Amino acid sequence: MESIIGYFENKAILVTGATGFLGKVFVEKILRLQPNIKKLYVLIRASDSNSALQRLHSEVIGKDLFRVIKRKHDTNIHTFISEKITPVVGDIGLEDFGVTNLELLNEIRGHVDIVVNSAATTNFDERYDVAFTINTLGAKHVSKFVNECSNIKLLLHVSTAYVWGEKSGIILETPFKVGETLNGENNLNIKEEQKEILERHNELIIEKVNEKAISSFMKDFGIQRANLHGWPNTYSFTKAMGEMLLLEELREDVPLVVLRPTIITSTYKEPFPGWIEGIKTIDSFIVAYGKGRTSTFLGEPSNVLDLIPADMVINAMLAAIVIRHHKAYSRTIYHVGSSMSNPLKISSIWKYIFGYFATHPLINRQGNPIQTTGKVLMLRSMSSFNRYMSIRYLIPLKVVEYANKILLGAFNAWYFKVDQEIKIILRLAFLYKPYGLVNMIFDDANLIKLLCIIKESFKDEMETFFLDTKSIDWECYLMNIHIPGLVKHVLSTRVQK
Repeated sequence: MESIIGYFENKAILVTGATGFLGKVFVEKILRLQPNIKKLYVLIRASDSNSALQRLHSEVIGKDLFRVIKRKHDTNIHTFISEKITPVVGDIGLEDFGVTNLELLNEIRGHVDIVVNSAATTNFDERYDVAFTINTLGAKHVSKFVNECSNIKLLLHVSTAYVWGEKSGIILETPFKVGETLNGENNLNIKEEQKEILERHNELIIEKVNEKAISSFMKDFGIQRANLHGWPNTYSFTKAMGEMLLLEELREDVPLVVLRPTIITSTYKEPFPGWIEGIKTIDSFIVAYGKGRTSTFLGEPSNVLDLIPADMVINAMLAAIVIRHHKAYSRTIYHVGSSMSNPLKISSIWKYIFGYFATHPLINRQGNPIQTTGKVLMLRSMSSFNRYMSIRYLIPLKVVEYANKILLGAFNAWYFKVDQEIKIILRLAFLYKPYGLVNMIFDDANLIKLLCIIKESFKDEMETFFLDTKSIDWECYLMNIHIPGLVKHVLSTRVQK
């Protein structure tokens, strides 16, 4: 290949999850770099084609992320988009994606070169039935569809580095075995998990339980099933099962790339620095601190928290597609993160967060600067956290310990219904404790190999597909790019200059 950009000329790509954060960044870069792409088929959940088209323009193209492309094409932007993107009404949770337009379905099967599966629910405490349908069954349905594609070159599946749960130390880029668990105590049967979900849901329907109670139960049930097999939350558990199904069911001759990003943050450079959508993992704490709602963090200050800008993830995706597309029968896993090459300690993150809001406090509705709580109290274990909560809020220690175990259940809603601050602190601690208390270093050997190939074979495109995490100045990135981007694009609020 003469160029990475050139490879995508006249290619047809099916993208799932294009309305999500990472999917949008992928679509934008493809269109911006390679306007001669043949077609982007974009799977969108909608009632009909008009609704899908409306979602495409309002939730994808209409975002500020696409302003560079809009400037480039100016008055021809609508023509360009309509020629290059075909919205496909469908749902990844259904076989054949539930596509009823058989003519379009067969067109995609016959013409698509690459399938990029970025569809996922990333909520750590998502309902188990919802997470299982999207993250686990979705991978199965993608495999089945790819198996029926006559012109397929490669399947790229976006997973997460945290499929390995609370494993500490260096985590290798290795695949799961079907049925493998993290605690080695239970034999994981994915079909049985699906059966359990259906049976529990049907029981609740028969008992005429209202939808709110069903949702609460399914959230708790997901945590229980994840913990049973050694995973800390529903998200990482269902994503791990999705990887297992891919490896089990995908046609052997189709090259598979499994991309495992770490904590994805705002764009570093392209199409401009600081674009982000939604509140991601670390952002929950940044927002809570900036709004003066918390002064505590559950984590060991010396531990590394692995952050990776979104555009670097996209660069890895595009480069991996080009490098691996001709490797029939290959299965390659890429950790896309920074903890191995450019580790960032939790203590440093909080130093930068504190420094930013000390000089740029958020402005409240009355137009006054929000006073943050000063430096953050780092609680280095669950026992110290529980003791702090007990003393700080005058709650019996056993009650705090119990609440942590069933944080999402009815007990918590009853006991802490009058104190929103307590609920926020407990929820953040419960969901994110694995990432603060466990020191995870993600081996990025395959990513380094990818970077070396770009340097050797695509030297002129190194700036376009920048992957070197060593080049990130974390203080500059967090204080001048990420936090300001979060404030501007997500919080839509003002800061004091």
